Amino acid sequence: MFVGSNCLAQNPINISIAKYKDNKTAAISYTFDDGLKEHYTLVTPWLKKLGLKATFVVNGNNINKDSKNIKDTTRMTWPDLKEMAALGQEISNHGWAHKNFGKFPIAEIKEDILKNDSAIFANIGLMPRTFAYPNNTKSSAGVQFASQNRVGTRLFQRSIGGKSTHQNLEEWVNKLITDKDWGVGMTHGITYGYDHFSKPDILWEHLKKVKAKEDQIWVGTFKEVIAYVTERNSTVLQAQKLPNGNYNITPICNLDQTIYAEPLTAILVINEGKNVKIRQGNKKLKTTINTDHVLFNFDPFGGIIEVVVK
Repeated sequence: MFVGSNCLAQNPINISIAKYKDNKTAAISYTFDDGLKEHYTLVTPWLKKLGLKATFVVNGNNINKDSKNIKDTTRMTWPDLKEMAALGQEISNHGWAHKNFGKFPIAEIKEDILKNDSAIFANIGLMPRTFAYPNNTKSSAGVQFASQNRVGTRLFQRSIGGKSTHQNLEEWVNKLITDKDWGVGMTHGITYGYDHFSKPDILWEHLKKVKAKEDQIWVGTFKEVIAYVTERNSTVLQAQKLPNGNYNITPICNLDQTIYAEPLTAILVINEGKNVKIRQGNKKLKTTINTDHVLFNFDPFGGIIEVVVK
């Protein structure tokens, strides 16, 4: 999937962009489809307790207006989703009426996407910057349109519900770490509905095990991870050594910064015992110092990074 990086030029300093945020070995994004009520009552509290974030892809046509106007007790309300977004959970577009791209003309697909964008923005205050295909069915024209003004669309996924077990979910995670890969988990129901778990504790125990491996795994929303990967692959670092022995590093990224806003992690190789101070603009950047390298997060659109090595 997403391997390699186009970030390292011929520089007078050994610096590169980490494959994943904070130089984690692998990444996972959890996506929950169709706006089921238990995504709010069960999943969101679990995520909050563990300090994790996920992506919830919704069809506006099925979302209840509020707690006083319930047309489907199995679905969330717009206030539920707004509360989840305030907690850092991503609310993504799944089409207004879940129209299958293989069964409807492109004009109807476009209308379905735009109507859902408008509904999410009107009720939550945030424009969805990712899209998940209804029934995971795609068409070339549909993919082209759904990708406009977004950081990405869900083109691959692995079901984590249904017949999943403690063992095969653990095997999936271990393989992601071994392969240094990004996994996108997808499910619908937790205790009911399509693809629901045979036992809800399978998901809960899985999330706890992943949390325990957070030194190796970045659990980010779909938007966060795909934005990071795209920015990483589109960013070049140009370094200049100054007469005083310090360095200026200029990140060059030509993506649309009104859509892309994910910080990138840089790996700066240093000699043991060296002290490093780093600034970008007027901001001092936080550094994580290891034996032979320093990690720091930077804005790929934020201009020159000043590196002082003592």
